[in-house]
Amino acid sequence: MRIRYNAPVVLTYAVLAVVVLILDQLFNGFSRQYFAVLPSFEAGSLLSYVRLISHVVGHADATHLLANFSLILLIGPILEEKYGSALLLGMVLVTALATGILNVLFLPDGLMGASGVAFMMILLSSFTNIRAREIPLTFILVLLIYVAREVVTAFDTDSISQFAHIAGGICGSVFGFLVGREPMAPAVVQSADEPPFLPRDVPTP
Repeated sequence: MRIRYNAPVVLTYAVLAVVVLILDQLFNGFSRQYFAVLPSFEAGSLLSYVRLISHVVGHADATHLLANFSLILLIGPILEEKYGSALLLGMVLVTALATGILNVLFLPDGLMGASGVAFMMILLSSFTNIRAREIPLTFILVLLIYVAREVVTAFDTDSISQFAHIAGGICGSVFGFLVGREPMAPAVVQSADEPPFLPRDVPTP
């Protein structure tokens, strides 16, 4: 038996997050400098644009990281197997960029962490094996629970960005509608004058 690197995007993402957290413990402020969207966006700084995506790798502490990657490592490999590594990576990057830009435009606070990506995967996973012109009940239930939770926790005085959760959930819903559908198989209509299908190795009388 051997250990297989079964989900390269998800596993590499987790490894990078752990490495960044270790570097942050060794060099205080490392994550905030390179892996966080700062409250003040500097339009003339290339690093500010990089942070719009890199913020999903940085975390405040080990508890913050474990809370996010316990979900990502559970759901991510299933999504990567279904959609492929390249497409899942694209969805992660788009979610990171969307949450980063929205945070800069509408919030005065900084942002770091993979919570937006985690909630994108939660909503996207509810679209697994759906068919065209159908909305899965699991998606409706997850959406109701998700929205209710975010509304309740929005009034808590903590450092958790419910805005990133909502933005990530919206991205997951959009991705699900765009790429999560499986077309319905067309019905086979047989003419009354057409002889019934017979296997090739069965001779006709």
